[in-house]
Amino acid sequence: MTTLADRVREALTTVVDPEIRRPITELDMVRSVDVEASDDGAARVRVGVDLTVAGCPLQSTIVRDVTSAVQSLDGVASVDVDLGVMTPEQRASLRSRLRGGNGDPVIPFSQPGSLTKVYAIASGKGGVGKSSVTSNLAVALAAEGLNVGVLDADIYGFSIPRMLGVDRQPTRVDSMLLPPIEHGVKVVSIGMFVPAGQPVVWRGPMLHRALEQFLADVFWGDLDVLLLDLPPGTGDIAISVAQLLPGSEIIVVTTPQAAAAEVAERAGSISLQTHQGVVGVIENMSWLEQPDGTRLEVFGSGGGERVAASLGAALGKDVPLLGQVPLDPAVREAGDEGTPVVLRDPDSPGAAVLRDVARSLAARKRGLAGMRLGVSPVAR
Repeated sequence: MTTLADRVREALTTVVDPEIRRPITELDMVRSVDVEASDDGAARVRVGVDLTVAGCPLQSTIVRDVTSAVQSLDGVASVDVDLGVMTPEQRASLRSRLRGGNGDPVIPFSQPGSLTKVYAIASGKGGVGKSSVTSNLAVALAAEGLNVGVLDADIYGFSIPRMLGVDRQPTRVDSMLLPPIEHGVKVVSIGMFVPAGQPVVWRGPMLHRALEQFLADVFWGDLDVLLLDLPPGTGDIAISVAQLLPGSEIIVVTTPQAAAAEVAERAGSISLQTHQGVVGVIENMSWLEQPDGTRLEVFGSGGGERVAASLGAALGKDVPLLGQVPLDPAVREAGDEGTPVVLRDPDSPGAAVLRDVARSLAARKRGLAGMRLGVSPVAR
């Protein structure tokens, strides 16, 4: 017959580490299960759990979930959770297991078997709302049931942590980083490591190394989509993304203004040199809806269509205008509060367009670029 201890271990398979997103039993975090019977037939259960690091920021969540899972079993009177910390050997084994048996850091998204769709959100100039678009697309994609990560690659002008409401650093498991998760999205940014108000003053090689570390040293898990919020322009980071993530695709953000559109074309045209695909163009701040239903085109009109047409002609393929996001105060307010508008006010005009764009991205299939096809030449 199944003992209560066996049933407790089975119940613990439903408890998921909130950072790694895998069962704690699979991660060898369950150290022990002790059952002490009482005179009235009920039992006290003591579960030993080893945290990945001392002072784990989400240890209270683990204690709560373990207690809840075990307390629900028949015959359990009380549950005690005894927290410990993994030994260096246990952490080394964990890192190797999470990296697929390879103890050395690798960029999972550049491996031939990767199924993750990687989108680099680019713009020609700053101030067009690229980070707002990135954060809202990430949360909207997560709401579609996808596993989503965001890498804030705008090293100098990072803003993703504020827009997604992230206020803590990744958890460090020796040389591996576990990214914070907010609104169902895994997030990493240099802004998590820099004191408030302090600028990042780095040259090109340091930028490349930082991006490489964020891609390889962070445990992203099995992502369906990774979004990179790029800095404006076509500088070091854009080139490094193409080198480190050759299968990545570009989404260009612009405003309707002619001057912004001309610069955005150059940001998209980098794909001709880097051999990346261009998914499409998003026009932000397209118009301001008036109380009487009319539209005030604050920044002009047609910029998104011009960028899409120009890139399509240069690339020799259709580049669609994915959406036109109106100038919506709710988008700005939600970003400042750390809850993207697609969650805070999903029926607002801006949120509706962003959710439609996210659905179109979710429906796209992963391309074959960089993937191993499993065929070999036949000898004649």
